[in-house]
Amino acid sequence: MRKNIHPDYHTITVVMTNGTEYQTRSTYGAAGDKLNLDIDPMSHPAWTGGNQQLMDRGGRVSRFKKRYEGLGI
Repeated sequence: MRKNIHPDYHTITVVMTNGTEYQTRSTYGAAGDKLNLDIDPMSHPAWTGGNQQLMDRGGRVSRFKKRYEGLGI
């Protein structure tokens, strides 16, 4: 195996959007750096179950619903 090809793996601090912090190991930055998140599981709709909108481009969603309306889904 080749030597000195792997990045340095060290401890960093991750700062969530609400200000909470936790320690983890990463190849990001240098040892002791802080990683400030713009999006995290506490605030992003993908994790919090926020509103979801379907884009009906060209009537695809309405055609799908019309085609399968009798299946009881």
